[in-house]
Amino acid sequence: MGNIERMYELAVERYAARGVDPAAAMERLEKTAVSIHAWQGDDVMGFEHANHALTGGCQVTGNYPGRARDAEELRADLDLAMSLIPGTKRVSLQAHQVDWMFPGVDRDAFTVENFSGWLAWAKARGIAMDIAPAFYSHPMLDHGFSLSHPDKAVRRFWIDHGKAVRRIGEAFGRELGSASVCNFWAPDGFKDIPADRLSPRLRLSEALDECFSEEMDERHELDAVESKLFGLGAESYTVGSSDFYLMYAARNNKLICLDSGHFHPTESIADKLSAITARQGRILLHVSRGVRWDSDHVVVLNDELLGIGAETVRCSGGSGIFICLDYFDASINRVAAWVIGARNMLKSLLIGLLDPANAVRKAENEFDFTTRLALMEEAKELPWSAVWNYYCLKRDVPAGADFLAGIRAYEKQVLLKRN
Repeated sequence: MGNIERMYELAVERYAARGVDPAAAMERLEKTAVSIHAWQGDDVMGFEHANHALTGGCQVTGNYPGRARDAEELRADLDLAMSLIPGTKRVSLQAHQVDWMFPGVDRDAFTVENFSGWLAWAKARGIAMDIAPAFYSHPMLDHGFSLSHPDKAVRRFWIDHGKAVRRIGEAFGRELGSASVCNFWAPDGFKDIPADRLSPRLRLSEALDECFSEEMDERHELDAVESKLFGLGAESYTVGSSDFYLMYAARNNKLICLDSGHFHPTESIADKLSAITARQGRILLHVSRGVRWDSDHVVVLNDELLGIGAETVRCSGGSGIFICLDYFDASINRVAAWVIGARNMLKSLLIGLLDPANAVRKAENEFDFTTRLALMEEAKELPWSAVWNYYCLKRDVPAGADFLAGIRAYEKQVLLKRN
């Protein structure tokens, strides 16, 4: 018996004394899918090969070698990353991460044929795919506006793009046997104080209604809408604010997407999960890490992430909550960024699943707040890492930081050879 197994056996004894079954926790974790965001691997550049400037508030910093230059390279990078991440994985695309561009076909006319390589790749690996329209980094993002632009022709281009991507998502879901989550985020907003806050929101609402006018079978495609507090060039006013989208999602039976970088720096989305679950229902999480602003740093195991993991577990056992990562860092190895962030997301969920919640809730229901505080603090000392390492071992994934060896070898053999 190795050290990992011995440490796990000791952990099982300690958790049993708190009424927790680590084996059951690992079983639940295995069934919780995390969607790996493909745009970490290409710095949100996409593969349209039209040299579109990165616009719409997206900011990627760093020039670490090895950025994926086409979909084939990106898939190879994802293959390595997913081999180092335990559990159930999905992959999420931005709609400009196409396999093929056809003459005369722009984003407003994309079909699943533009993504045929992605579909074949996902089928071969038995994974599901999510997708999001790319309402940015394109000449038709005019003065920072897309779906809420005052010009009907501009709005029409982006509405048709939204419709096209929903059809692609539906095809993904039908072919892969799991509903594709199609997330709508638009960067529209003003840098300075607007004279008219209402009109852009009315236009956005009408545009979204048209985007969603084609009924989709929810067994194949699910719609989500995502808010933002502010963005680069939209510091004073964002059309798609939290209030706007929360109301829109509730009235139109859409998932509300909560991005942990899209709120005030001191505002945690963990508290929002129970409030929305109690009333509106389904949530798409975009898990990121903002540092002073929506900077999309790699997810670390901090208090914010621990809160998100715990509340995801507590809110109907995670049912109705869909998890996707959303960060991009070009200052470090991009494959490592995927692996570190995804493993931290899974660790936060595992810690939540291992929480001795029954005893803590019993104390709370009896208004014994002293015991509640004592038990919650003692839980922080429980040996969750021994369970995590055992979980990795049993799924043939490196424990600890041993995953770095494979990444370094791939960097030397593949990434450093890319121009």
